[in-house]
Amino acid sequence: MRRVSVLRQSGHQRDARAGPRAREGAKNPIAHAEATTGIEIASAGELLQALAAGCRPEKVLFAGPGKSEAELELALQKGIGEIHAESLTELGRLGKIARKLGRRAPVALRINPSGEAQGGAMRMGGKPAPFGIDEESFEEALDHVAADAALDFRGLHLFTGTQILQHEILLNQYRRGIEMIGRRAERTRKPLGTLDFGGGLGIPYFANEQALDLEALRIGLAELMSSIEGDEQFRATRFLIEPGRFLAGECGIYLTAITDIKVSRGKKFLIVDGGMHHHLAASGNLGQTIKRNYPIAIANKLAEPARETVDVVGPLCTPLDVLARNVALPAAEIGDLVAIFQSGAYARTASPMAFLSHPSPPEVWVEKGEHRLVRRRGEIGDFTRDICALEVTAAP
Repeated sequence: MRRVSVLRQSGHQRDARAGPRAREGAKNPIAHAEATTGIEIASAGELLQALAAGCRPEKVLFAGPGKSEAELELALQKGIGEIHAESLTELGRLGKIARKLGRRAPVALRINPSGEAQGGAMRMGGKPAPFGIDEESFEEALDHVAADAALDFRGLHLFTGTQILQHEILLNQYRRGIEMIGRRAERTRKPLGTLDFGGGLGIPYFANEQALDLEALRIGLAELMSSIEGDEQFRATRFLIEPGRFLAGECGIYLTAITDIKVSRGKKFLIVDGGMHHHLAASGNLGQTIKRNYPIAIANKLAEPARETVDVVGPLCTPLDVLARNVALPAAEIGDLVAIFQSGAYARTASPMAFLSHPSPPEVWVEKGEHRLVRRRGEIGDFTRDICALEVTAAP
C-alpha cells in the first residue's frame, strides 16, 4: 500500500481517493485495496468478484460503455456507490430501472473531453469514441439528469487515456476537469459531490521509458488544489483517481516453464508452456504497433550473465504467440522458469485464455514471505463443463 500512501499525500489534504480497477491483478486480494480506497468495475462479473472479496458496495464505481439492463439493475440492487453513465440512452435506461425498483440511481457523467487534454500510450478520449459523453453534449446530459427525479447526480468522470508517464499531461487533464466543474456549477448552482479524474498513471515497461515523476505530480496537484481553496463550488467535492495499473502493475510476475529448445535456420527458440493466451500484453497484441519486450529473465538463473539471444515463444499454433523477441538471456535448459515482470495488470485478465483450449494458469498471492493460492490451475476438462447437450430429433 506504499503507492496508495504516496497518492493520498499528493491530494494536498483534500478528500482525495485512489482506487484500482477490479480487472487488474489477482481477484481475491481486491479487499486489500478496498479497505483504504475503492474499486472501479466494468461489468457485473467484476462486481460479483469485488463483493465476494469483501468490498463494500458503497465503495464500488461502475464505468464502461454498453452496460446491459441486467447489469444496471444488479448494480442498483446491490447499492453500489456510483454508476458512471456513458450516453444519454444509458441515462434514460438508468432512470427507468430506478423507478421500477423504487429507488434513486446514484449517477455520474463520464465525459469524453476535447483533444486539448490528451496523452498517453492509448488514447481513449478526445476523439470519436464509445467511451463517455462528448464534451460538446455536456450541458444536454446535465439537463437530462436534472429532469429525471429518479437520477441522483453525484459528479463527473473524465477518462482520456492510459499508460501516461508525463506528469504534465496528467495535470493538464486534471485542470480540464476542474474547469468543467465550473461550467456545471454555473448551470446547476449546486456544489459537486465527486470529480473522478480517471486513470492514466503509467509504469515503465520498456528500456526507453522513465517512471512517472511522483514528486512533480505531487507539487502540481498541491498547486492545483491550492488554487481552488475557499471556492464554494468545491467545498464538498471528493477528488478521485483510478491508478489501477500504477498500483498493481509492478506487483505481478508471470512464470512459465521451458518445455523445448530448438534451433531453426540459425535462430534459437525457447518454447514455454504459457504464452499470449495467458499474457496477451507481453506478446504485443494488446495495442502495440511494434513488438517490444517486457522486462524478462530466467527466474532460476538471475545471477548468471546473458550468453545467447533467443525468441521466447508459446505453444499456440500462431506466429503471434511470441513473449519476447531477440532477447539476451543466460544459457537456458528445459525446465528453467522464464519470468516476465510488470505483469500485475492486464495479464491474465486481459488474455484469450480459451484460445486453442490450453488450461488457464494459477494465481499465487505472495506477501511477507507467505504465499497462498488465489486461483487454481485450469484443467482440460474446464472447456467442456459449460457445453449444453442438444438432443437432435430426426425429421418425420
